[in-house]
Amino acid sequence: MALFYLWILLLCLQTWPEAAGRDADVHIVNGILEESVTFPLNIQELQQLTSIVWASKTSVAFIKPEDSGKTPMVTVTHKNYYNRIEVIAQNYDLVINDLKMEDAGEYKADISTKKDTTTRLYHLQVYRRLGKPKITQSLMTSINNTCNVTLICSVEKGQKNVTYSWSPLGEEGNVLQVFQTPADKQQTYTCTAWNPVSNNSDSISGHQLCADITRGLQTRHSGLLSMLAVLILAVFILSSVLLLRWYKRRQGSHLKAFTKSSDDTSKKTIYAYITTSGDTQPTEARIYDEIPQFKMLPSKEGPVDMIDSTVQYAKKVGESSTQKSKPPRTSGYEIVV
Repeated sequence: MALFYLWILLLCLQTWPEAAGRDADVHIVNGILEESVTFPLNIQELQQLTSIVWASKTSVAFIKPEDSGKTPMVTVTHKNYYNRIEVIAQNYDLVINDLKMEDAGEYKADISTKKDTTTRLYHLQVYRRLGKPKITQSLMTSINNTCNVTLICSVEKGQKNVTYSWSPLGEEGNVLQVFQTPADKQQTYTCTAWNPVSNNSDSISGHQLCADITRGLQTRHSGLLSMLAVLILAVFILSSVLLLRWYKRRQGSHLKAFTKSSDDTSKKTIYAYITTSGDTQPTEARIYDEIPQFKMLPSKEGPVDMIDSTVQYAKKVGESSTQKSKPPRTSGYEIVV
């Protein structure tokens, strides 16, 4: 029961200690996301230790030492740390497993001995382990067989406190300017990315740089040729379509004129005026034909056949008039074709 009340009292007094002899230095502790981190206590007189209280934004844990060689009693005081807290029996260092980004922040340990109480301060930083960086190229030019390339080294988004270095040039930063001659094609450029908990690197060869430049120029040249070919083809197709439309329009106008002329001709009327006289023989009858000029004939029957039929008919009429001894007269006939 006394131990329980002591534990409650220590939890209520979680303030930054100001007593003389307390260590006010803040220790930086770096942890890796989803891995473990250890807070070192460096206790000199373990035999004098009576209790350790850990706290952060909330209470974390209460540790009660046991007899030598026995595992200390650990009580986790906040649900965020359930099943994630361990204590090393030999030195009572605190271990937090399965780190989360929200675990980052300030921690303190109130270490009580039979003589006094000392407070240790910690600042926990949680980082992701770095993956392999990526080297990209930009501003590529080639002049007098010299490759002028800008290399950019980068890691995935969300990483913080990342630094970069290049070898063998020893340059710092994620951007490297390379002026490479043909004699440097065997050179290899390596970018190494660092953060406080890990590092990783990627490399690119000088031969690959120049090959990429040549390939890029060839690609651009091929692209221009392709665009030119497409443009020529488009002009040819457009010209063909316009020419075809013009030809169809001309053909349609001629056909329309031909149809109109044929219709007008078919509507022509042939008038044959035949005059006969009693003083003359029927065979010597004067025949007056008034026939309009034809541009085109609507039927296969020629104008000569039509006139001949008309004349034959007129002769028969004349003969019939003569036989009946009728006085001479002028007869007019209208034949509509």
